[in-house]
Amino acid sequence: MRRKTSLVLLALAVFFAALSPLLRWYAFPRLAKIPANQYQEMVLEAKDATLLDYNDGMKEKKVPKVTIVQTLKGNVEASERIEQTAGKDVVVWDGLSYVQGPDGKMVSKITERYIFDAHSQEPVHATGEMVDGDPVKREGIEFKWPFLTEKRDYEYFDAQARVTSPIHYRGTQDFRGVEVYYFEQTIPWTKVAFPKVMPVAGITPETVAKTGTTRWYTTVRKFWVEPLTGAPVYGEEIHKEELRGGTLLGGREKVTAFAGHVKMREDYIESTVDLVKSNRTLVLLLTSYLPWGFLALGVLLLSLSLYLEARGRRPGDPAPAETTEPEPVTA
Repeated sequence: MRRKTSLVLLALAVFFAALSPLLRWYAFPRLAKIPANQYQEMVLEAKDATLLDYNDGMKEKKVPKVTIVQTLKGNVEASERIEQTAGKDVVVWDGLSYVQGPDGKMVSKITERYIFDAHSQEPVHATGEMVDGDPVKREGIEFKWPFLTEKRDYEYFDAQARVTSPIHYRGTQDFRGVEVYYFEQTIPWTKVAFPKVMPVAGITPETVAKTGTTRWYTTVRKFWVEPLTGAPVYGEEIHKEELRGGTLLGGREKVTAFAGHVKMREDYIESTVDLVKSNRTLVLLLTSYLPWGFLALGVLLLSLSLYLEARGRRPGDPAPAETTEPEPVTA
């Protein structure tokens, strides 16, 4: 009986020891993915910003606040359609960046469609990939880092300039009780397209182009990323836009269209940190708690199995008495 128990324990030890690396290296990469129907909203603000007043002689004005509302909505129907030819799990995010001035009026509105691998966050190129209606072919990540983010530079896509450039790892920090990796990217002054939707009726990118005026942009982009989930818990941009040359400026060489230090609003910081902490626990469960727990359980069961086997073969036990046939009695 003792030997049978030790064999059962040995089998269980082998099972849990084998399950440990399978869970970490086989199951986790397949289970960890962005849901296709995810929806998220983020509100950012630039206080004491500079904004161009199109209705008052194209003058730069100091304003108390500019608000940017960013939404990302998972398009399940589009992702299922693309998956049929891509042969992988795909997420399609339809994004909107809506900028409004202190009076609540629209400053700019830019749409995006971002298509990426649900597991690795690498771009997936398919029909419909665009920024503000213009087809693009993204390289690098956008919005989210991969699961198990590494301490290294990544290629990051800038939607304004339509270019990909490195976003640099600058160190590990503590952000409100969460260990994060800090990344920073600088986009130098770059000529960019005018938004398709302009803040003044009757003005379009085509009419502006006829005046010879161009739009230029630069930014310093900062992200604090929780490495297990790859989710940014906080972000900032030191953002500047200028209009240069042409007759639209009335002889001026350039004017500031927008300049401000854009930061996440406090209530969205709190909700984002709480959400990331929750998702971080799920990732830890699959990458650390369960694999190490199963490995420890396997070692424990193996030790118990060997102990029972050793006890079953202990040399001090008395040998069983031999039975002999009774001798016949002779008269």
